[in-house]
Amino acid sequence: MAGTDLDGIIRKLAKQQHKSLTAAVKAGRDRYLALAGKAKDAAAKQRYRQMARHAMEEGTAAARRLQMSADNAADSYARAMRKATEAAMTPKASPAKPAAKPKAEGKDVASKAKSDKVKPGKAKSGKAKA
Repeated sequence: MAGTDLDGIIRKLAKQQHKSLTAAVKAGRDRYLALAGKAKDAAAKQRYRQMARHAMEEGTAAARRLQMSADNAADSYARAMRKATEAAMTPKASPAKPAAKPKAEGKDVASKAKSDKVKPGKAKSGKAKA
């Protein structure tokens, strides 16, 4: 199983879940049909048959959504792995020598100039703070 792709495993597990979910839906439908068979009046029989029909429709819809979701996940994984292998196979053009970043000397001068400025509205006094 180590050599198997994950998308195959996803599809296999989804198929198993789909089978078990379909079996559960059919069991629920059969239960309602059995109740319909035991019903005394026609209205109750019709109601149980309708419930069996609805249970089957809702269950199959849920199973179909589960199957589509698993297929989408498996396809997405397979596509991602295909792109990753293609990216690994293509040679990347690397520069022979990495360019060194020039040091910014202007930044130090600008920060000094800001600290020397006097804020308007506040005058420097000759008094020393105690």
